Amino acid sequence: MTRRTTRNDSDLRRVLAETFAVNERMNQFLIRHLDDQLWEAKPPGKRGRTIAAIFAHIHNIRRKWIRLSAPQLSLPAPLGPSRCTKNQARAALAASSRRCLEMIEHLLKSPSERKFLRDGWAKPWPPGAAMVTYMISHEAHHRGQIMMLAHQLGSPLSRAIGGQIWNWEKLWKECGFSCPR
Repeated sequence: MTRRTTRNDSDLRRVLAETFAVNERMNQFLIRHLDDQLWEAKPPGKRGRTIAAIFAHIHNIRRKWIRLSAPQLSLPAPLGPSRCTKNQARAALAASSRRCLEMIEHLLKSPSERKFLRDGWAKPWPPGAAMVTYMISHEAHHRGQIMMLAHQLGSPLSRAIGGQIWNWEKLWKECGFSCPR
């Protein structure tokens, strides 16, 4: 039984792609508002990643998702967790976000619109919308770690700045989208 694509399917695909773009806007906002002194500060205790290393991890994991699910797309350069600057991280995340959006737009096509393997696309895990949800959840987890680490290092984000990360309507508009209702 084949299922036809409906307007709701295309709306869902658009909103999921836009949500990933807003997710990236949050990452960029967070980097921009972090105190420069925190970037490479050692976390409390004996173990743990620096903020720079966490952002490098986010970028490098995106590269893995692209490599496994869209091997025909060129990969942005990896980030070294111990030597990337804030500007390098911002540029790398922007580049990997663009590639992820290309991948997402393909993964969210209906099965009849999508081609796997013969034209270079691999089968993603998890498939389609679940993959997008997984990606956003992973990055949200690390944003929470970064905000907690900033607090532990004595330079928490102000409530006003921290609250802006959750102002979805504003972030949506800043990305050039109309906020879904």
